[in-house]
Amino acid sequence: MRTPVEQLPIAHEALGEMIRGQDWGGMTSAYMNYPTGLDFCPLLEGLERDHCQCPHWGYVIEGRVRVDYENGTNETVSSGELYYWPAGHTIVIVDAVRMVEFSPHDLMSDVLAHVVAKL
Repeated sequence: MRTPVEQLPIAHEALGEMIRGQDWGGMTSAYMNYPTGLDFCPLLEGLERDHCQCPHWGYVIEGRVRVDYENGTNETVSSGELYYWPAGHTIVIVDAVRMVEFSPHDLMSDVLAHVVAKL
């Protein structure tokens, strides 16, 4: 299966062009385009331990993302890097980012519904 990015469905109208994706084989395959300064911490409040509980695998095309983990550690993922973020994280966009991400569909759907409800 393949789809040009611009033809992927928008994940939710409230998010506009920030997330496009679809379910392939039980995984959400997504293209994400986030602005500098976007902080997911307030959007994840109310989830278990106020962190995303969905694992993600991906690749940063451009930009930088700081990932903060429940255990108090953090890391920055930059353009040209692959990543895996286990359950128990939140993110802040350091520099506007374009990235491709794969996540278990059911878990990602729950997180997305929570985030949209917070907007």
